[in-house]
Amino acid sequence: MKFSNNYQFSKKYGALLLALMLNLFFVTGAARGAEVVDRIVAIVNDDIIRLAELNKAFEPVEKQIQSKGFPAEKEREIIYEKKMETLDNLVDDKLVDQKIDEAGITVKESDIDNAVAQIKSINKYSQEEFELALTSSGLDLTNYRDELKKQILRNRLVSQEVTSNIVITQSDIQAYYDAHPEIYKIHKKYLLRNILMAYPAENESRATVRSRMDQVIEKLKNGSPFDETAREYSEAVNAGDGGRLGFFAADELSGAIGSAVSALKAGEFSAVIETEIGFQIFYVDEIVESPAKPIDEASDEIRQKIYEDQVNEKFKLWVEELKKESHIKIMY
Repeated sequence: MKFSNNYQFSKKYGALLLALMLNLFFVTGAARGAEVVDRIVAIVNDDIIRLAELNKAFEPVEKQIQSKGFPAEKEREIIYEKKMETLDNLVDDKLVDQKIDEAGITVKESDIDNAVAQIKSINKYSQEEFELALTSSGLDLTNYRDELKKQILRNRLVSQEVTSNIVITQSDIQAYYDAHPEIYKIHKKYLLRNILMAYPAENESRATVRSRMDQVIEKLKNGSPFDETAREYSEAVNAGDGGRLGFFAADELSGAIGSAVSALKAGEFSAVIETEIGFQIFYVDEIVESPAKPIDEASDEIRQKIYEDQVNEKFKLWVEELKKESHIKIMY
């Protein structure tokens, strides 16, 4: 969207004035020896991104990096690089949100309900099975619905702003099928159980909960049956069923969980894993090999995936053009 020079001037310097005012608000007087509680790390047109927002978005990435055991200097370099990538993504999100607001695009709760119902139908999930699948991926229903809402809003913006003449041929589908044997060829599925301890309320430290989970690990190592242990200690909705989650391929699970599960044999359990909703331990009850999916059965699914990939690529290019038209100042 183009603006007059006067508008650009007032928008640019109005945002800078806002930044100065907010920085004064978040920083207490140095004479009193107080610390910076929060500060602005980016200005995106008339919006700001605060340090607290960046830290929250970056927290799971930082934990993954710290778990890799890099030397201290290398870890600092990687953390800085990835944090800047996270900030860049937040800038993109702000720009997209601004365009969504500008266009008056909205999503009703019923739209999200319909999207959830469609996902459950495709996967043949009951409500309980659907929530268990989210749990196994380290998610909860509230966060999942929020992500769905963002995706629906973005899809509507794409259809309105991003023109794409996409043609997908049978050879494109065949090439994708051949390039992804881990999806369409014979692969393993794991019958999983889990034990969940949610992160603590304000009056209890996370270390205390982790200590309790470590005690559960010791019980399992000493031969306590996993299903009985889950009934006694798990806080998940499936605790009464001995923590049973159902069958999953490793690539259907979030990164840390999928990596841990794929390394297990039947009858083995994982170490404690930090997920979005709490500390979890996963147990492999059984491993089965699922049959390959023929290309004629996979064609519609592959066509949709290729379409989404191409739309996403066009969307990225559109965002880059949007950046050139916007006032963006990084202050990290």
